[in-house]
Amino acid sequence: MTQTSDITRPPKEMVAALKELGAATIAGTLGHMGFRNPHMTGILPQTKGKVIAGPALTLQCLPQRPDLFSEGEYADPETQLHRHVLYHVQEGDVVVVDARGDMRSGIFGDMMSTYFKGRGGAGIIIDGVMRDRPNVEQLDLSLWLKGWSPNYHVQTDIYPNAVNVPIACGGVTVMPGDIIVADDDGAVVVPVSMAEAIIEDGKKHAEWEVFSREKLMAGADLRRYYPLHPDAEEEYQEWRKAKGLTS
Repeated sequence: MTQTSDITRPPKEMVAALKELGAATIAGTLGHMGFRNPHMTGILPQTKGKVIAGPALTLQCLPQRPDLFSEGEYADPETQLHRHVLYHVQEGDVVVVDARGDMRSGIFGDMMSTYFKGRGGAGIIIDGVMRDRPNVEQLDLSLWLKGWSPNYHVQTDIYPNAVNVPIACGGVTVMPGDIIVADDDGAVVVPVSMAEAIIEDGKKHAEWEVFSREKLMAGADLRRYYPLHPDAEEEYQEWRKAKGLTS
């Protein structure tokens, strides 16, 4: 089992700008940049209306193997690496767990979730499940999961192996410190190196979509306004000027 150092956190302004764009705009923008699937598939929002963005703290789980793992070791709580990922939590962080899609082992429960809330974490994303649902729901956390289980985290087939290492979550590679954006559409992964380009392109896309939405709501031609046809560019620029928007 591996414990590693803390992550490098991106600028808060960058995180806030990505949060404003939302998961769908980011996913589409990344798609056009060649990042075919940034969406963590099958990991669903547990509370509607939550929107988060923040750097990823990662926890990797592996299948249990008797020569590498014994639950007897867990008589010492400090050997429990799912605790250690939480020790790193700062305000605005997102804990992302590769639980191998396991539907039987609840990675975190009531007490761990309470600690996470007290640390100011933004949200938890698990390719797997949590436990203690009634108590956890009272905490009003932002959660993206595959479901819930009454079992504790090493009760069946997996165990936590490493903290803040590269993981796979929902079919997407997550590097420690990647920016996670999650809302009702799901959770997406943003490499920090691509964030500025995503923000620039995403803002342009979101802006003309507002214009196009107004036109479509008024019954205008879909072929002209979505996607925005070159013939409508002058009209769009006049709209921007009237709104006080600048390049």
